[in-house]
Amino acid sequence: MFAAERRQLILEMVRANGAVSLRELARVVQTSEVTVRRDVRALEAEGLLDRRHGGAVLPGGFTRESGFPQKSHLATAEKTAIADLAANFVEEGEAIVVGAGTTTQELARRLARVPGLTVVTNSLLVAQALAHANRVEVVMTGGTLRGSNYALVGSGAEQSLQGLRVSRAFLSGSGLTAERGLSTSNMLSASVDRALVQAAAEVVVLADHTKLGTDTMFQTVPSDVITRLVTDEPPAHDDRAHAELQALADQGVQIAVAGAAGASGGDEVPARRQQRALPGPRRGQAPPGLRPAAAMLGEQGAERERARVADLRRR
Repeated sequence: MFAAERRQLILEMVRANGAVSLRELARVVQTSEVTVRRDVRALEAEGLLDRRHGGAVLPGGFTRESGFPQKSHLATAEKTAIADLAANFVEEGEAIVVGAGTTTQELARRLARVPGLTVVTNSLLVAQALAHANRVEVVMTGGTLRGSNYALVGSGAEQSLQGLRVSRAFLSGSGLTAERGLSTSNMLSASVDRALVQAAAEVVVLADHTKLGTDTMFQTVPSDVITRLVTDEPPAHDDRAHAELQALADQGVQIAVAGAAGASGGDEVPARRQQRALPGPRRGQAPPGLRPAAAMLGEQGAERERARVADLRRR
């Protein structure tokens, strides 16, 4: 494929999705990330897009929200790995809230086998993923359907969450920075996500590496409210993403990193699974390494959590 054809395809992808990772661009145009990065620089020089660490976005500073069909095909391997890891932090008999998004939809598919679970959600896709799980109770908010992401939003959704209290909220978004925390491009979605956060004792953010350092219009969760971030391993050359992870860890966010299969220049990288804890202050005393949220309840809580994770791994 000639450079002009590649760059036109790259531009069309960015226009369709709002933001696309270099890894995804390289996979689609069937070339290396080095070549794609050179193409992105050329397109940026023409004012047609903006570079972001690990990807490209529409020009103008803030990324716009992509529709569900586009987002469902982006970073699929990363989302799968993130969902696999995040499911380990859900306990039997727990009550949680799960927000809207393609990554949280992946998480919901894995929660179907957690017995005694109660899931409160404003996402039709999350509810659908759990619809046939006979040991999981699904509670949906009210509200107005937002067709672009199949989520219930508006005052009805927010009012239905008043007085609710659950152990954890699992949320995704359009961007995540250490400075502003989690953000999204839609005001109605942001308002409901804030209501979900208010209902939870702990907040777990699910975000693949392409969202690290991306800033969008409406803040949903300040970084000092995020208990844990579950993400994938950024590329080695993505210095800004690694710096963003370190900055979040320094603010007390527990970082859980899942390995994922990826592609570079059409070469498949073998799938791997890893967990990594970044150094930095934490909100509670816990053993070193990747620490489940129950560790903040003391040694007794930590022992229960370790036993639970071991039981999940035996299944």
